[in-house]
Amino acid sequence: MNTPTLVATLIMAAVVAVIIAVVIQAMIRGWRRRAERQAQILGTLPSLPDTVGPALVAPIKGLYVGSTLAPHWNDRIVVGDLGFRAKAVLTRYPEGIMLQRTGAGPIWIPDDVIVAIRAEKNLVGKALTHDGILAIRWRLPSGTEIDTGFRADDRGDYAKWLPEEVA
Repeated sequence: MNTPTLVATLIMAAVVAVIIAVVIQAMIRGWRRRAERQAQILGTLPSLPDTVGPALVAPIKGLYVGSTLAPHWNDRIVVGDLGFRAKAVLTRYPEGIMLQRTGAGPIWIPDDVIVAIRAEKNLVGKALTHDGILAIRWRLPSGTEIDTGFRADDRGDYAKWLPEEVA
């Protein structure tokens, strides 16, 4: 390789590296701005109760896929640790729903703020070919409605969570 070709190659590599660095910085800045905007909209999450009654629906294991601003299935919430997927256990109590996540804090959904529980094909950027995600729509103390998604290891467990169909 002659010297002019080597110099041109090195200049081109440097330009590509700078472009990649600028794009990554813009993505990080956008993520932070989104988190700031959502923090104002969402407010605080409900606190965990001191005690709960016996489980109405036995715990099921699966994956917390994330939460979105309702009704937009692809508008992921990035505030705190709500935007990160994690292994989880979902349990229904008379007072509400407990979502205990591995490596993240638990999410408590009081019973009086639950708007709907349904099976979805897509949520939080995850699209499946069948109704594979249990979506819980609930209202935060700020009045904002969000969808929280859970994909059970055994999809047959969804029947215990979904409202019965009226014939």
